[in-house]
This record gives sequence, structure tokens and C-alpha cells, in this order.
Amino acid sequence: MTLSGKRILLIISGGIAAYKALDLIRRLRERGASVRPVMTAGAQEFVTPLAVGALAADHVYTDLFSREDEQDVGHIRLARDCDMICVAPATADLMARMAHGLAGDLASTVLLATNRPVLLAPAMNPAMWAHPATRRNVETLRKDGIRFIGPMAGEMAESNEAGEGRMAEPLQIVASIEALMDDAPKPLAGRTAIVTSGPTHEPIDPVRYIANRSSGKQGHAIAANLARLGADVTLVSGPVTIPDPAGANTIHVESAREMLEAVTDALPADIAVFVAAVADWRVATSADNKIKKKEGEGPAPLVLTENPDILKTIGHHADRPKLVVGFAAETADVIANARAKLARKGADFIVANDVSPQTGIMGGDRNRVRIVSNDGVEDWPDLSKDEVAARLAARIAESLNRKPL
Repeated sequence: MTLSGKRILLIISGGIAAYKALDLIRRLRERGASVRPVMTAGAQEFVTPLAVGALAADHVYTDLFSREDEQDVGHIRLARDCDMICVAPATADLMARMAHGLAGDLASTVLLATNRPVLLAPAMNPAMWAHPATRRNVETLRKDGIRFIGPMAGEMAESNEAGEGRMAEPLQIVASIEALMDDAPKPLAGRTAIVTSGPTHEPIDPVRYIANRSSGKQGHAIAANLARLGADVTLVSGPVTIPDPAGANTIHVESAREMLEAVTDALPADIAVFVAAVADWRVATSADNKIKKKEGEGPAPLVLTENPDILKTIGHHADRPKLVVGFAAETADVIANARAKLARKGADFIVANDVSPQTGIMGGDRNRVRIVSNDGVEDWPDLSKDEVAARLAARIAESLNRKPL
């Protein structure tokens, strides 16, 4: 019941993604929140007020000039009688009206009158999301303090359309709402953090690549937990199939060199946590076309060259973060290898684990780590990856707050 007692005003605007609002209502209510829905005229073309009201167990508000609802200036009451407002889906049209302070219907009037936190979950065609007018409006809304979750990349409802524009999934929106409503202490407020996560893909040719077996689950969980403690988090993620974590600004990359560039661009920072399983090697020159097998000949030789060492580069950087944490995924001599890495790469401590196939850690949901520092070795029990992330975020906050700003 992570949202127990929280009052959420859910504005549903017109778009095919409006059907996801039904599941979002259910997910919010099962976490203890009360949900009061507002629907635009466009939203009612996709889902019915009857369905929305049944799931929310509340009256559905649709009309700015409702004789019944406006007897006590209902739009002002809606704008204030809640803990936060979520707009899902948020269309390009509604965001444009918000950015320009227009108030021609109930939804836009409520958004102009509110003094509560507002979270938008945009959903639109990729061309609309990329349009300069939309980009200007998004920047204006960010400056006004409006929070965003998504949009995500993927297939669109339209045939043969794909790109950035899908509404975030209901559980992703719920996670953002939970983070927004979390009133726990924020020991990392005002601090900035960089986290790397997932594998890197180093191309051999257009269809083949060198990679590591990393799901990104641990790195993404660490980014989310640092954000929960108040940090401004930049997550640099290699190719993964899991959602971006709530509260972090996620940058998607493919190769080790792209990851290093994104990390360097994010400096300066107070914290850097290097979780990504970066490929140590890449092909010196990747082929422009698929390498074909030739009858009677052996495999084409691959000339490898070393990838940049991101942890070592940042650990010795002129703009080195105040706290640098590395990960050591080993299959033998875990502690010895972690100690060598600590000394060589300029980290404050190393999170070491045994990722031998029988452990199930790579791609799994649990982890057992040891924290190796100049003070010794801490042996943590078997935990879920989110529990590891929460413990590590707390330890980072404790370590950092002992250092001067």
C-alpha cells in the first residue's frame, strides 16, 4: 500500500493510449490511492466514463460548465482537493494549451488552477513528439516544474510507425507517482549522480556484435534508489529490454565508446556508479555489410582492439566525482580481483559478485555482493537486486555526506 491515503486526480486526454488509463486506475487503487478522474471530450471517444468511473469508484468529471459540479466552483476544488495530478495520456494538444496558459475546457482549467505537483505521461505519434513546437512546449513545462514520465520508444498504433511516442506503461507511471509522493528523508537532495547499466554491443557487422550477459536490472535499480533518496540521476544504459527507472534521466547507448562519451558529458557529478557490463574488446574495423561464409574457407579473422576503460577513465578524471563506485563481476578469485581493480581504477569501493553460470545472477532477480574498500570487505547476504540497490544507495549517501561538499 505504497500510496495509502494519497488522493490522485487523473486527467485522461484523447488518444488511443487512453485505454491504458483503465489499468493505471486499477494499479493505483491496489496501492491504496483514491483516484478521481477527469476526462476530456477526446478521451470519451476512446474509453467511456462508465468504465472509468466503475474502476475508480468515483464520479467522472467531464464538463467545465456542469450545473451540478460547478455549484461550488468545482474546477477549483478539483485542482486543490488532491495530493497530485497525473495526466495520462498527455496529448500534444493538451501540453500546448498548458504551456500557453489556455483554459478552454475542464482539464486545462484544472491544470492552470492547481498548486499541486503535476506528472505528464505523453503519448503521440513520433513526428508530433519530435516537432519543434512540441519540443518548445515540453521545455516550457519543465521550466514550470511539470514532471514527465516517457514517452517511450516502440511500435505505434498506426501501421508501420515506430519511434519515441508511446505512453509509459501503467506500472512505470505508478513508480513515478510513488517517487513523487515519497515524503521520506532525502539525504542525497542537491546531489548529482551518474549510473551506467546493462551491456554494450560492439558491432562486428550490421547483424552481429560482441556483448556481455547483462540484463541491466541491478544498474536500473540503483539509479531508481539514488533518485528516491533525492539525487538528480543520469542513467547511461546499454541495450536492455527493461523499462527506464522512475526518477532518472535515461540516456540510451549501444557501444562502450558511446557510453564513455555520455558519461563524460554528464560530468561534473557528485556520485558515479559503474554497473554496466562493458565489453572489454571491440572489432578494430566493423564490416559495412554482413560477413558471408565462403565455401571451403574457415571463419573470417576478427582483429580486436581494447575498448576504453570507463571506470578507470572517470576514476582518474580531472572532473572526478566525489564518490566513485565500481562493479566487479567475476567467476573466480572474486575478492583478489576486486582489490586489484580498486587500486588500479581509482574507485572508492568496488561491489564484487560471483557471476558464474550456476549463481543465476546474470539476468536473474537476486544478487549476493561484497563491498571491497580500503577499509576491508563487507559480505552482504543474498538479496533481491532492488534490496541490494537500496542498501547501496543508503551506503553511498552515508559515505558522501561524511565528505565536504
